[in-house]
Amino acid sequence: MTVPAPTTERPVPPWATRIARLLPWLALPVCLWRLPIGFGYTMGLDLGPMPGPVWAGVLYVGTLSLLTELFALACRGLVSRWGETVPAWVPRLGGRRIPPMAVIVPATVAGLGLMYLFVDWWLAVFRVEGWAAGPYDTVWWQILADTVSALFVTWGPLVLALTYGYWRRRCR
Repeated sequence: MTVPAPTTERPVPPWATRIARLLPWLALPVCLWRLPIGFGYTMGLDLGPMPGPVWAGVLYVGTLSLLTELFALACRGLVSRWGETVPAWVPRLGGRRIPPMAVIVPATVAGLGLMYLFVDWWLAVFRVEGWAAGPYDTVWWQILADTVSALFVTWGPLVLALTYGYWRRRCR
């Protein structure tokens, strides 16, 4: 006998579910792009390898990539039951309703923060005067870096879109 999965209080729009499932995949290319940098390979950047021992670079880049993916997976809470009610296994709080603003405020700050973080990328890619991308060995490395980064840059607006969908479901 199968038990039906718990659902959200109100139906989640299909677009929101698709975006929430897509976010970890959008972050994955940049996470994979970072890993060789931790091992000292510059990925076409005309710069020296990371300073310090290799293990420190690997630890830093690996941790950054892991946290990035965990945050992308946490965005699933904006379309899932566990983003509305504390899971039953949590001591003393299990089963309680999560106040909508306890989710909306951090998600909005995160989405806006991501957009702020990537302003310089936009300015460099579109060659706004005074802004330039990193010095790459070849144009192909530049194209690859821009493509990988472009996927990641969509993250901020998509988190804000998910937050808006969450707000509409929980607050209206």
